[in-house]
Amino acid sequence: MRIGLERFSALGRSALGAFSRGGGSSLLALDIGSSCVKLVETDGSAGNIRLLTAGIAPLPPTAVQNNLIQDFDVVAETIRDLVKQTGARSREVVTAVPGPAVMIKKIHLPSGSDEANFDQQVMVEAGNAIPEHLDNVTLDYQVLGYTERDELEVLLVAVKKDIVNSYTSVIRDAGLVPVIVDVDYFALENMFELNYDLEESHVVGLVNVGARYCSINILRSGRSSFTGDIPVGGAEFTDVLMRNLGVSPEEAEVLKAGGTAGNLGRDQVEAALTPAVQFLVEEIHRALSFYWRSDAEEPLSAVYLSGGTARTEGLARMLSERLETPVEVADPLARVTLGRVVDAEFVRRNATSLAVTIGLAARRVGDKT
Repeated sequence: MRIGLERFSALGRSALGAFSRGGGSSLLALDIGSSCVKLVETDGSAGNIRLLTAGIAPLPPTAVQNNLIQDFDVVAETIRDLVKQTGARSREVVTAVPGPAVMIKKIHLPSGSDEANFDQQVMVEAGNAIPEHLDNVTLDYQVLGYTERDELEVLLVAVKKDIVNSYTSVIRDAGLVPVIVDVDYFALENMFELNYDLEESHVVGLVNVGARYCSINILRSGRSSFTGDIPVGGAEFTDVLMRNLGVSPEEAEVLKAGGTAGNLGRDQVEAALTPAVQFLVEEIHRALSFYWRSDAEEPLSAVYLSGGTARTEGLARMLSERLETPVEVADPLARVTLGRVVDAEFVRRNATSLAVTIGLAARRVGDKT
């Protein structure tokens, strides 16, 4: 789902959304997170992308806080440097706001709603559903289809304007042009749809473990059925390794990803991480319990992990045991073509970290979802 960049109609649809380009044009995908900026440049059509270049650059912990860009100069400079280092040529950017910043609601409209006044009907319902004055938010919607009661189900997504503006402004400060603003939940969904075939009857859980929080998206019948987040992420794992094993932040990152540092054995690393992994597993299970209580009709068929911490020793296994569901680490590159000049080793080594970025890269100006 795209968040409109300008108030083009009653629902803030972007005038840019009507802009159409050839399928071969390239786009930059920028995932501006709490700990780093991730960049990929792709061309090709939305369902058949080619990766041209990729890069990751760290951010200081104060640069992005409370879902807002706080240090514009530092973030803009980081983006400029990353574009230069990777050799990216496109200036048009698709980015995402973090899930915890987003208000997501489902509304139902009567069957046969007047198409000519549909936006107005949605706005009326949005005013009741969104706990914020509509003048203060950027709002978009997606029609999901008809319910068993023959009502039209519509997904509302609203973000405070100051949050959207902080991301688009810093991109402009970096000399680039934001053309699509998505939500990390839905970027994760795009990544999965790009690389995997989802059977109609299957319910799949997507869990992305970021630095400061985990995002969760449950897909049912190929559509997002439940989204949520957990204020626990890979940063806790890094802190545990530094505290218990006396390693540096850089060494802790290597150990989290299954690498080696010093004379530490894998058994020592797993033992140090086990309490943190167990805590994360319980938090994911607790978040999913809300889905099972409120919206679940079928059990989860599988869970796919992504994010820089997804490959942490024991995480997939312990989560599978707790959920009694198959859990595997997602491959965001399964159906992505690598260009001739891209650093294939770097991209494959960081594939799970780039899951949201790849999902953003699958977007194209003018698409409808």
